[in-house]
Amino acid sequence: MDFKTIMIWVFIGFFFLVMTNLAFIHCIKRDFNSKNEKVLWCSVSLIPFLGFIIYFIFGARKGQKK
Repeated sequence: MDFKTIMIWVFIGFFFLVMTNLAFIHCIKRDFNSKNEKVLWCSVSLIPFLGFIIYFIFGARKGQKK
């Protein structure tokens, strides 16, 4: 692999890491109907690569801002 390809993969990995962390922080700052629902959505947000997408599409609107 050349340097350009490696840098692209590093950028993609960094993007997914940042978005996963943002989804988790967003989940922690929200109030859900129950603690079980909050644990479920925070766990979903930590699934690599797809978790933050699923959380922002389906779970983010279920929580109320504290």
